[in-house]
Amino acid sequence: MKISVWDTYVRREDGKLMHFDILVPSEITDEETIFGFGRQYLETKPFVTKQLSAKQCRFCHIEQATEKMISSIKKNGFFLIEMENCR
Repeated sequence: MKISVWDTYVRREDGKLMHFDILVPSEITDEETIFGFGRQYLETKPFVTKQLSAKQCRFCHIEQATEKMISSIKKNGFFLIEMENCR
């Protein structure tokens, strides 16, 4: 499965900058759908974040999905990689 990687940065209430990637099937190109996945993820966090928008979330590249990614995409519609200040 080919997946699109959306590089995402969101400012937390405490000033830290979160960095995470939202991975979706390459056929999904609607930004609002992808931002919705990001918002869904942010709702699971115990801290407040600023709003997710096109300024913070941009298409980066396409890559081949791993089995773990495919499993998450089948279950949730997306896979997320936490990179910085996500916990």
